[in-house]
Amino acid sequence: MANLKYKRILLKLSGEALGGKSGFGIDVDEAESIASRIKEVREMGVDVAVVIGAGNLWRGKQGLDRGMDRSTADYMGMLATVMNATALMDALERQGVYTRVMSAIEMRAIAEPYIRRRAIRHLEKGRVVIFGAGTGNPFFSTDTAAALRATEIDAQVVIKATKVDGVYDADPKKNPDAKKFDQLSYIEVLNRRLEVMDSTAITLCMENNLPILVLNLWDTKALLGALRGEKVGTLVNGD
Repeated sequence: MANLKYKRILLKLSGEALGGKSGFGIDVDEAESIASRIKEVREMGVDVAVVIGAGNLWRGKQGLDRGMDRSTADYMGMLATVMNATALMDALERQGVYTRVMSAIEMRAIAEPYIRRRAIRHLEKGRVVIFGAGTGNPFFSTDTAAALRATEIDAQVVIKATKVDGVYDADPKKNPDAKKFDQLSYIEVLNRRLEVMDSTAITLCMENNLPILVLNLWDTKALLGALRGEKVGTLVNGD
């Protein structure tokens, strides 16, 4: 618990993180791997909240390309995030980590309704809280949900978990000369149109002075190192 840079974090996961090598469906082994990372963080005494996307189960763009109503596509995505949240909760609890799923859309048989003060109380009691169903409103991404929930629960940082070790000026898998940024300002991210989070989420973080740390969750040392204050990934803040 000593010398931790962050005592309360919000971890933003893409849905594809649960999809394994294919990126689709829910890979139980991948869920267990992510759960073990979260367990390590919890054992350090850090409060952990999670927002997870839905790209492994539903891609709204496919529906939109066929003429589907945007709100309908977004609501389907929100339902898919609750499926992912439930799978991750199960993986965590099988590893002995007390977890609660809270949904922005009421579905009492599956998840608790999202109530800010209750979410904070769960964190104070040492439980991991997974926020499902995005913001509960169409037209807002799970990136925006992550920024919103992090602000509401007084998280000290949003950790954007990816499969690369930070933010680059080009795709490092396609361009070997791509330059990695150690630190960026919110304005730089917006002006350069860097794919950190969508512009609504970045703006919300900027207005509330909430840092974003982009790192590789699959590097076993990255997340723990970041919590100890080591220089890991790319930090986006107001400096």
